[in-house]
Amino acid sequence: MPRLIRALCVLLFAPLLGAPAERLPTPDPLLAAGWQKGGWPGIRPATFEALPDGGLRITGLSQGSFVWRTVAQADACLYWRWRVDKGPPPTPLNRKGGDDRAIAITVGFDGWPPEVGIFQKAQFTMAQAMAGDHRLPRSMIAYVWGGTGQEPRPFSNPYVAGLGKVHVLRPANAPRQQWFDEKIDLSRDWRAAFKGANVPPVLEMMVGTDVDDTNARLDARIERIRFAPC
Repeated sequence: MPRLIRALCVLLFAPLLGAPAERLPTPDPLLAAGWQKGGWPGIRPATFEALPDGGLRITGLSQGSFVWRTVAQADACLYWRWRVDKGPPPTPLNRKGGDDRAIAITVGFDGWPPEVGIFQKAQFTMAQAMAGDHRLPRSMIAYVWGGTGQEPRPFSNPYVAGLGKVHVLRPANAPRQQWFDEKIDLSRDWRAAFKGANVPPVLEMMVGTDVDDTNARLDARIERIRFAPC
């Protein structure tokens, strides 16, 4: 699975799934804004700068990493705005390897997809035991700036065993140096993605980047991240 899209779960699922994720030292301004930083061994982490109102500026060159925070939210839309001044070229995101994206925001939910199986739940139980008091998300949806724009919407994340879906909101060739506002109806998307009626509350959120495969330079921002009535 693309490094960025799996980041919410791999940070603590890594001992179980063998995913190469690790906690990284988090600068004080990011901690003060409620973020924790993570990355992957062998890949230089991108720079995350905390901006006012919980925003982030992400810069780097052939780098990849993420920040995440716990969220307690139910039955709301997710709003934000973002821009990419420099980023990777289009790469197919619905394949394994060779896939880069400027930014992705991933939402983790505190509930199973209806078709989750016994083996998936057993894996999760083991991972949760390792995670201790950190409650892990049981389903995830990622919203991405990157890709070709030809990917299905949504497409399944093959590395989280049916627990994750991905939406390409802005392809890599979207206009640069221009703000775009987003409004996501999380309940609608969860029902459509997982074919379930009872939408679980939001548990975690991650913002990350992955530009190491294309050796791209990155300068991107995301801000005004908030949950509010639809």
